[in-house]
Amino acid sequence: MEETPLVKGELVSEQTCVTDKEMIHELQLKGFGEIEKEKLFLKSFESLYLLYSDKLILRKGKKQINFDDLLSVCQKNDPETLTKFLIYRDLKTRGYVVKDGFGFGSDFRVYERGQFGEKGAKFLIFGLNEGQQEKMGTLQKKIEQITQMGKEPVIAVIERRGEVIYYKINRMNFYENKAGLEELSQL
Repeated sequence: MEETPLVKGELVSEQTCVTDKEMIHELQLKGFGEIEKEKLFLKSFESLYLLYSDKLILRKGKKQINFDDLLSVCQKNDPETLTKFLIYRDLKTRGYVVKDGFGFGSDFRVYERGQFGEKGAKFLIFGLNEGQQEKMGTLQKKIEQITQMGKEPVIAVIERRGEVIYYKINRMNFYENKAGLEELSQL
């Protein structure tokens, strides 16, 4: 992985604001952040990743913010912050360009290697922690919406040890059980 020079950012609510024009360009090429009024804003998981990788100096006023500080600030508003960071970090270390998901309960859009800026995202990933419960109907609805967009739905499950395992999903059909329980017990 090519070296990213040290990023200097200011914490604005939960986002990192980068104002250095060269740095903005460098980060954008790698798929980081969103431009707003000539400034680049990094999502919390992007900032956490750069802090974790020792590539970001983050300040709020005169105080320097470290990984743990930012994580605890973000978790107050979004209990899924650590889950998102673990998935994001895993995908980035595998060489993917990862952007924020756009609804449908997806956490991330993931571009095939070398395709960022040329093609749309191929995968939409949503994260679950091991043992977390998800209603089948909700899951089915997410999968249908993602498939209709021409994207591949992927569930990223985070094991208790923090390892991420990916499951690609195709269509799921669940039918209401119209048979009585008595009939089922005879099978």
